[in-house]
This record gives sequence, structure tokens and C-alpha cells, in this order.
Amino acid sequence: MKGGGGWGGGGGGLGLGLKSQRRWRGLVIGVLGLVILSMLVPLAFLLGLHNGFRPAPPGYLPEQQTSASNGFGELDHDHVRNTWNESEGDQSSHVRELIRKLGPTLPKDVLRDFTNEAKNKTIGRGSVNDSQPKEGFPVPPRGSLQSPPSANNTKVGAVIEVPLYTKDVHDVGKLCEFKFGSYCLWRKEHREDMKDSMVKKLKDQLFVARAYYPSIAKLPRQDKLSRELKQNIQELERVLSESSTDGDLPPQIAKKLQMMEAAIAKAKSFIVDCNNVDKKLRQIYDMTEDEANFHMKQSAFLYQLAVQTMPKSLHCLSMRLTVEYFGSPLNDTELSLAQKYLDPTLHHYVIFSNNVLASSVVINSTVMHAKESRNQVFHVLTDGQNYFAMKLWFLRNTYKEATVQVLNIEHLKLESHIKATPLYLSLPEEFRVSFLNVDSPPMAPIRTEYISIFSHSHYLLPEIFQNLKKVVVLDDDVIVQQDLSALWSLNMEGKVNGAVQFCSLKLGQLKKYLGENSYDKKSCAWMSGLNVIDLDRWRELDLTETYRKLMHELTMHEGSSEAVALHASLLSFQDLIYALDGTWLLSGLGHDYGIDIQAISKAAVLHYNGNMKPWLELGIPKYRGYWKKYLNRGDQFLSQCNVNS
Repeated sequence: MKGGGGWGGGGGGLGLGLKSQRRWRGLVIGVLGLVILSMLVPLAFLLGLHNGFRPAPPGYLPEQQTSASNGFGELDHDHVRNTWNESEGDQSSHVRELIRKLGPTLPKDVLRDFTNEAKNKTIGRGSVNDSQPKEGFPVPPRGSLQSPPSANNTKVGAVIEVPLYTKDVHDVGKLCEFKFGSYCLWRKEHREDMKDSMVKKLKDQLFVARAYYPSIAKLPRQDKLSRELKQNIQELERVLSESSTDGDLPPQIAKKLQMMEAAIAKAKSFIVDCNNVDKKLRQIYDMTEDEANFHMKQSAFLYQLAVQTMPKSLHCLSMRLTVEYFGSPLNDTELSLAQKYLDPTLHHYVIFSNNVLASSVVINSTVMHAKESRNQVFHVLTDGQNYFAMKLWFLRNTYKEATVQVLNIEHLKLESHIKATPLYLSLPEEFRVSFLNVDSPPMAPIRTEYISIFSHSHYLLPEIFQNLKKVVVLDDDVIVQQDLSALWSLNMEGKVNGAVQFCSLKLGQLKKYLGENSYDKKSCAWMSGLNVIDLDRWRELDLTETYRKLMHELTMHEGSSEAVALHASLLSFQDLIYALDGTWLLSGLGHDYGIDIQAISKAAVLHYNGNMKPWLELGIPKYRGYWKKYLNRGDQFLSQCNVNS
């Protein structure tokens, strides 16, 4: 048994020895394999076996490297495009989310501007062809009639088209105003001189040098020029890594730039692979253009956001007035003035507004130029949110002998709305129109205008003021410079709406939205802002019911509520517009920088239609003074909320 056990033990030792030898043999083979591999990898690079080319010279990125940290080197075009689109997509998602949170106050076209795959249209005489340009801004439609953004005082709608006639399709396609409206006018006026121009010039020279260097490095017997380019590239890289502004640049930078320019000039004198250089420069150009395009859209969006957002000072004013209204006893004089509110022999003015300051300026400017303010009665229609602030403001402030009534439109009891949906305040509709007339020369600038029309609330006037025969409707973005009493003696010849006409836009240009109905294609569009309304004639013709029927019929066939509103408003007053003389109202102070000062001084009413309202920081500075002089600067709430600043 022992012998057997010993034999078995010897056999076990032999088995362990064999296993140990195999294990060591495997380790030795593995180590040898790693050694051989570590020798082959650098050898492969030295022999040019990696990707079929020798190592890239210093200062130049190889073909397969797609890093675009500085925009240098040879970049894969598709990769750059995809990377940029992903980045822009992330930004677009963020912007879409922001728009969604802000709700319907933002125009729908702002969101569309941030989409990557926008459908573009080519402009042509009488035809629209779809096209997709590869670079730059998308080609705009034949024309654009869209509701602009507003600073909480004008309802914003969607984009609709207006026929445009032009000679040159490509020039119009690149014009900024078709896409961004008054933002482009504002940008021109606030364009700053280029800062750090030397740094930008150095970067441009570095781009060019890096584009030429690979081709020069491959030329035989050009080692000296290759080394010169390499040294200049490295020197500029070092300088730019330490300097971000012109003030940070070293004193001898002009000499370094001169040396670089001389080296580039020598490189250009040699016959090189032009396709390679052209490819690199085009890649840099495309990347820069895409980036500029994106930042343009981003800047336009921020502009749109700024003109729609109520300034902090005005929000403060409204909140403080509301709190004060409920916190202090007031002497309400409504009962004593009830008779004046209903007296048809007085001059009644109607203002739809949710802006305390704007409505106050309208009333103050009107009263200051009136011959007899005791005959003036102002009816301010607002919403529930601003009602108490308005109420307190006009109780605290007096306007000579004029009377001011504040009405909450949401609490009005009208027969036509007893069983219908609750009333709400809707402010005048504004639309941006960019167009080029047929008779304009080929290089004439695009004309951008903003037309404003009545909203749904305006069609309730005969029901709200049942005892009145005539009213003058003023938008809250106007100021009055002359006495308006002559408007009450106008013979309107059976017309309903006395308005200043906008004859640059004919109704025939809107036939896509107005249809082929029996209306005069050559008649002009009309503007709100200053409107004389014959309420008796309105009731006689029952225009409110006409408007409602048109709205109902058009809503069944058209998707855009803004297009429906435009259609219904223009056709409701077809042949019922009494054209006021153009000196009664001067429009454009909210978007046009080029209005003649003499025309401003002669106009009875100034209309700040457009995006740049006078109470905004974006308001046109040379026109804001006309508006600001009617502010009641002595009010303590204006000082507390920094409105005067």
C-alpha cells in the first residue's frame, strides 16, 4: 500500500511539473509577443505604413484628424458639417424649449428660423419654386407679411406671404430684411467698429499659411521656405496663445506679420496642388459662414425676445400700483362722472391697452394740445391683470379737465357674449410687410413696413358704447402733437372708419388671402393708430355681425388665425374707409430710422408702429424724446421703479 502510495505521489509531482512548465512557456510567448509588437508599431510609423503617409509636419493636422478646435488643418468636410449640425441642433432644442415656456407671445417664425432643414422658396415674378441653397441664409418666400413681436402691447401672429416683384432673384434671396425685419435695421444703426482687428488679421494669415504649408513641405529643394513657413506659423501660434486682444500683442507684432505675409507671398508663387489648398480654404470658409449664420439667427432671436419682454421698470410700476390700490383708501368718483361717460355730445376717445405708461402718454399728449379739455372723455379698456394698476394711476393723476374711465373688458356684460366664451382683451394686430415694387431699380433696397389693423376687441365698440354716436380710437403706441377736435366735424360721407391709408400695399397683392371676391384690387390697405369711427353707421350696417360671419367662414378654410383676422378686417370695411389726410398720422417711428424731421413736426399724430417701441431700450433714440416729454416724471412710483432712467 505504501509502495502504491509512493508511486502515486511521484506521478502527482511529475504532473505538477509539466503544468508549471506549460504556464511559464505561455508567459514567455506573451512577453515575446509584446516586445515584437512594441517594435513593430514605431517601425510602422517610420516606414509610412500608418494610413499610407509619413508623419504630418509640425503645425499641420493630418488628413484623418478632424479636430476643429481652431479651424486649422485639413478637415473632413462631412464630419465638420455633421458636427456643426449636431451643435446647432442642441442650440435649437434649447431655443425651442425656451419658446415653449414663453408661450404664444413669441412669433411662430422665430422657432422656424432655428430649424436646420428649413424649406426655402425662390423669388420670381408670378411664380414660386422650391429650392434649397447650400450656403448662407435661406432664400425667403416671394414676400413676407408677418406679425411682429411686441412688447406686451400688440398681438403677434404667424407668417403669411405677400406678392413681391423683383428683377434679381439671387440678390433678394440674401437680403436680411425679408427674414428678420426691423432687426436688420437696428443692427445697421448699432453696428460697432471691429475690435481687435490686428488679432483677427493674424488669425487670417495663420489660416492661409496652414493651408499652403503641407504643399510647400512636399516640394523638392524648398526646405528653406518650408522652414520659414513653419517658424512663422509656430511664432504666430505662440503669440495668439498669449494674446486675445490688440492690447496684449507684443510691440514687434507688425514685423512678425510682415514676415508672415512675405512667406505666404513666396508660397503662392510656386505651383502647388491647388485643389488641396482650395479644399482647405473652402472648408474654413464654410465653417465660418455656418457659424456666422447661426449667430445671426441667435442674435435675431434675442432681439425678438427683447422687444416682446416687458421692461423690468414697467413690470415694477404695474405691481406697485396694484398693491397700493388694495392697501390705501381711495375716493372713487365713478358715480359722479357716469353722465359724462354716456354723453354723446362730448369727444370720446377709446384706447385698448395693458400698458399703464403708454396709455398715460397717449392721454397726456392729447390733452396738452386740446383747445378745450373739458369736452374730452377717455375710455381705457384693459384686462383683469392690469385693471387695478390702471385704475389707481388715473385716480392719482389728472389731465387738465379731461375725464378718464378705466374698463375691465373681461367683466363687461354684453348681450352677444352672455352664453358665448368669456371676453378677453385683444390688442391691435401688427404685420410686417417687406416688398420691392415693380418700378424699383434692380439694386433698390427692400422696403419694410408694419401695418396694424383692428383686433377682435375693436368689433365690440358698438356694444360697449351703446349710447355714443362717434368715437376716436387711438392705439397706445401713439402720441398726439396737435388738437384733434377737427375730427369730430368730419363729413365721412356715409363711411364707417376714418383712417390713414397705406397705399404701398394694395389689396390685390393679398388676393391669396382675400380670394377673388368682388373687391377693388387697386384699393389701399388701411392702418389703425388713429381711427374715427361712426358707431351709428356701424350699427346700421351691422359690421360686427359681418366680421363674425367672415371669421366663421374663413376659419373653416384657412389654418392661420392671423391670416383669417387680416382677411376679415380688410373685407369688413371694404368700401367703408374714409381716407384721412396723410398729415393726420405719421407711421414708422417704431422701425424706420430715416423719417424726415420736418414730417415729424408737421404730423398731428406720431405712430410708433413696429418692434422698437419708445418705452423699450431698443427704441430708436432720436424718436424717444418725442414720447418721453409726456411722461409724468414727478410721480413717486416712476422714481421708485427707475422708469425715468
